Amino acid sequence: MVKVGIVGGTGYTGAELLRLIAGHPDAEVAMITSRAEDGVAVDELFPSLRGVCDLRFSVPDVAALSSCDVVFFATPHNVAMKLVPELLAAGTRVIDLSADFRIRDAALWSKWYNEEHLCPELLDEAVYGLPETNAEAIKSARLIACPGCYPTAVELGFLPLLEQKLVDSQRLIASAASGVSGAGRQAKVDNLFAEMDGSFKAYGVSGHRHLPEIEQELSIAANEAVNLTFTPHLLPQVRGIHATLFSEQLDPNVGLDELQFLFEKRYADAPFVDVMPLGSLPQTRTVRGGNTCRIALHRPQNRNTVVVLSVIDNLVKGASGQAIQCMNLMFGLPETAGLGSISLLP
Repeated sequence: MVKVGIVGGTGYTGAELLRLIAGHPDAEVAMITSRAEDGVAVDELFPSLRGVCDLRFSVPDVAALSSCDVVFFATPHNVAMKLVPELLAAGTRVIDLSADFRIRDAALWSKWYNEEHLCPELLDEAVYGLPETNAEAIKSARLIACPGCYPTAVELGFLPLLEQKLVDSQRLIASAASGVSGAGRQAKVDNLFAEMDGSFKAYGVSGHRHLPEIEQELSIAANEAVNLTFTPHLLPQVRGIHATLFSEQLDPNVGLDELQFLFEKRYADAPFVDVMPLGSLPQTRTVRGGNTCRIALHRPQNRNTVVVLSVIDNLVKGASGQAIQCMNLMFGLPETAGLGSISLLP
């Protein structure tokens, strides 16, 4: 049984880790931390876990956490990097759901997060936790940088095209929309129901923190620097990301059927990527609560623009579910363990 610690258990990703691990056959949560809720019973804060979790929140303590086999950080950025070096030194493996280790260039990280990185020496060691590209490296990793939610949807949609150099890597466009849970569990005016209901808006148009992460990983796939225009939007719903991805096909003689075959072959062994039939229109509700990314290909008017539609649940495949998928690989468990739940519908 894998002994799990969770740092930052009061947010949405922490709660999702608790929900998913509660149904995991080979893992159990041994401790969960929160400075603000120290001593409070988990099921008092999350009544949905009554009868499932009997833990209480505690203050983060490296000595106690190091008794765990793996520690998940479900925290805002700049928290994990303060504790991770000590945990690694103690022999505990770490899966960080924040942005602290996703960007390999410390200077670039500092530019986007407006502070100095505290342990830049670990950036090269951290394995980017996208199992569809890094499964082998994840298995032996001490430190996993779990991808962001937008990056997961965007990267899975673009990867096959860039790996085979079928599209112009300098003219990539991603228009993506997320449910409000992607903003975290804070009280903000913009996230109030009365402010969101019946509305749809873009944000971060001049630059979003997920952009350098996405470009970094797509550049690795393309084996050259890529250029992405990324515009995020806010949906008036709780969960889900819908990404519409545009790219210009380099060889118009490659038909849509061939592209479909390419995607199906690329993800044939990926248990959580569903390449849907041509002409499909994936919806966020078909992935709600599940760890699946559903993808569909289009080429409007049979021109040279390839449109990829990619949908995920931002809290599952975009965060906690993907983190557990990485844990499974790290400890030699079935990749799908604890992640077999069917999406909720309606």
